[in-house]
Amino acid sequence: MRIGLFATCLGDTLFPDAVRSTALLLARLGHEIVFPPEQTCCGQMHINTGYQREPLPLVRNFADRFGDSSIDAVVMPSGSCAGSVRHQHETVARRYGDPALVTAVAGVKAKTYELSELLVDVLGVTDVGAYFPHRVTYHPTCHSLRMLRVGDKPLRLLRAVEGIELVELSEADACCGFGGMFALKNAGTSTAMLRDKMRHVVSTGADVCTAGDSSCLMHIGGGLSRTGAGTRTLHLAQILAATRTSPYAPSEAAR
Repeated sequence: MRIGLFATCLGDTLFPDAVRSTALLLARLGHEIVFPPEQTCCGQMHINTGYQREPLPLVRNFADRFGDSSIDAVVMPSGSCAGSVRHQHETVARRYGDPALVTAVAGVKAKTYELSELLVDVLGVTDVGAYFPHRVTYHPTCHSLRMLRVGDKPLRLLRAVEGIELVELSEADACCGFGGMFALKNAGTSTAMLRDKMRHVVSTGADVCTAGDSSCLMHIGGGLSRTGAGTRTLHLAQILAATRTSPYAPSEAAR
């Protein structure tokens, strides 16, 4: 399969290992990775803060770069960005674009997936040959859980990882408190939600807390590092890409 890889803003600027791991994992499974260098932000942050006309050029660019008929599927290591493409781009195109853009957006939307969706639903795999001998807990992010409804797909992938000790996270479906601008405009509430999430993460005794969104991991990881809890955060893609000989060796990833 020829798969288009969308890096996302956070992946491009702050968490490139999640993007590299996505590419390494899919290539290891025998697929061709296409990375359009002209890709930009998906426009989610504009839409979520009420600027719905402004991301029109970004929506158009996404459809242009990934709408190529030679690309069989589009993947991104982000539930929130996948949710934006699948649920917000069409609204922007209909309100501020033209019929041609609406058609293009609908076409690319139909083949866009978050990583766990692509692996389980499209490629039909749960055991990706990963090796990660560490105690891990999983946080299901709001967009992946409620907007994309990925369900237990990430957990099914994690359970198949060799050497992993997967421990259940209490109140896992509770928001971590990030929510983009919510964390800035409602800092007190956000911090209280983060405190609850960190308490549950630490209580698992996990070496690593993983999720499918770098934004949530950034929020949780920042809190954990400030408290010296000893639990690190790592994107789901990095765990799934880890093997006994990979550059993302388990001992390095969870050190």
